[in-house]
Amino acid sequence: MNNGSALRPRLLAALGAALLLTSCSSAGEDDHRTTDERASHWGKDMGAPEASAFMKVAVPESATEVKGAVQINPQEDIYLLSFVTDERTAVRVAEDLRPEKPLRTRNQDLPAPTELFGHLGLVEPQSEKGVRWAGVCPPCVGDSRRSEVQWIEIHVLELDAGTTRVYVQAF
Repeated sequence: MNNGSALRPRLLAALGAALLLTSCSSAGEDDHRTTDERASHWGKDMGAPEASAFMKVAVPESATEVKGAVQINPQEDIYLLSFVTDERTAVRVAEDLRPEKPLRTRNQDLPAPTELFGHLGLVEPQSEKGVRWAGVCPPCVGDSRRSEVQWIEIHVLELDAGTTRVYVQAF
């Protein structure tokens, strides 16, 4: 009887270790899958049409160099849209967002450029000298067209006397 009671703790310890190893090994597989699902990545086959639809920003018919992408994130997806148009059209697009303040140059406390528009082969707008900016929380200003959009911002950069690049970012 003494031999049986001496084996029990060893058997329980071995059984516990086996269960622990098994649970760690399957948890590791689940963690890998979960990590992949939670990592930021660029949406396949998601470009300017999807970004434009989410933002409810119509790309002008005369626009050129239209580019877009969607970064899929665990909490909020980021939608990017860029195109080249004339200055007047760019300003109209900005005004249609209904920002509380018109397009303006940021002279101080510039946010660190993100690496989002680089995915589209573009320089980040915040790093460009002379870029003008406006941002808005659509639900905060009662823009029911964009009730799903938490934040949308636009950067407008004059390229030359006749063309302006528009960058729009939303989540």
